[in-house]
Amino acid sequence: MSVTHPLTVCFETLGCRLNQDETEGAAQAFRSQGFSCLMGGITASSSDDSVFLCILNTCTVTGKAEQKARRLIRLMLKNFPQASLIVTGCYAELDGKDIEAICPERITIVKGSQKCIFPALAQKLSALCQKKDFPSFSDVRNLTLSCTQRPFILNPLQTQTVLPAFTLYTSSFQKHSRASLKIQDGCNCSCSFCRIHFARGKSVSLSAKEVLSRVKRLEESGMNEVVLTGVNLSQYVWKEENKTYALPQLLELLLSETKHIRLRLSSLYPQAVSPALCTVLSHERIQPFFHLSIQSGSERILTLMKRPHSLVQVDEAIALLRKVKNDPFISCDLIAGFPSESDEDFEATLELCRRSDFAWIHAFPFSPRPGTEAVHIKPPVAERIKGQWVATLTNLAVEGKLSYINRWKNKSLFAIVEHERKATRAVTENFLHVQLDKKLELPAGSAIQVCINEADKDAIVLGSEVDCLGSVV
Repeated sequence: MSVTHPLTVCFETLGCRLNQDETEGAAQAFRSQGFSCLMGGITASSSDDSVFLCILNTCTVTGKAEQKARRLIRLMLKNFPQASLIVTGCYAELDGKDIEAICPERITIVKGSQKCIFPALAQKLSALCQKKDFPSFSDVRNLTLSCTQRPFILNPLQTQTVLPAFTLYTSSFQKHSRASLKIQDGCNCSCSFCRIHFARGKSVSLSAKEVLSRVKRLEESGMNEVVLTGVNLSQYVWKEENKTYALPQLLELLLSETKHIRLRLSSLYPQAVSPALCTVLSHERIQPFFHLSIQSGSERILTLMKRPHSLVQVDEAIALLRKVKNDPFISCDLIAGFPSESDEDFEATLELCRRSDFAWIHAFPFSPRPGTEAVHIKPPVAERIKGQWVATLTNLAVEGKLSYINRWKNKSLFAIVEHERKATRAVTENFLHVQLDKKLELPAGSAIQVCINEADKDAIVLGSEVDCLGSVV
């Protein structure tokens, strides 16, 4: 970095871990050009005269996610009246014109598929800021549009050319104590309720060689854990002349060529949980956390959803994963109130939850998404019923987490330190979020051993990031 600017870029991120990873990559691009970065946490009272640019990375999974994006856009416009605003991500990919219409003179759309421009944009803005104190709205818009017209951007951190979907990358994380790495993007499924395959396209994968290079770089930088992320990790595949790397082969490569860094998978589809994958998952450096994208416990609803798995495959996946590790943390996504879902269908979902003993359930009310097949399925489920079903699933989730934490009470677990203001928190290998009984003089990201003392039921019920209380071993 040859120059430091007295200017700040403000980032906000909505949605999945994949979006968070891409935002970290964009922030690193601006930091490398001498800008300060403000990472999330904007409130109604936020104000900073040094902010010249706000970047919002959006999600389109639900209508509420889009509503939250619009609220954040208006908050950024109000709190930082001197700043330009770039809106990117899946919502911007699909409905960019509607977003830009909120404030055309200050908002510029960068489609989700164009996120790779941020390293080049940071360079151009840095050069401009050496000539003038504060870029105007038109300066930012014109430079952004000039970058989007370039067909390909190569991130200088890379050692080889890769697909544009993977050019946003960092080995330095400002907001997270655990590293994340995007290894896959897009999805080949066409689930009837989902817009993501419209926004991110068909499945693409980062080369096995580049994945290994990036994980090694993270390990060398001192990271103790990396979360491998993607829209659908189960569709990871990279073909070379003499070898095909699917997810099991990629994990084998990473484990054989690295020394201590631990690997966590962001999520899995049930049908991809094979004996071959589970053989690799049993390795001591694979974290005992498995999140399954299930969506329903009714075979009829799964068929209407066009999900790529059956209930039998869900049960088989859970049984296999329980043999891989000692009492792993197994969680799932479930949609409540899919069109035409009956009481009997919902009872089938409850029965799946009871027999599966999930450590957590992410329950969402069905949200009709424009352009999807599900909006045409009749009859719709009443919002009141959706709310009741989500509440029932959430109660099961709380019971499941309390039961899971109690099974680990007084036991020692590997954990990564996270600092939250004056308190110290840690995330365990099996994804328990622990409030420690004392502050440690250790940097965020440090590896420690913690003992689980007790569950924090109130925090779990309130949806806090803390699950339990613990102490350092």
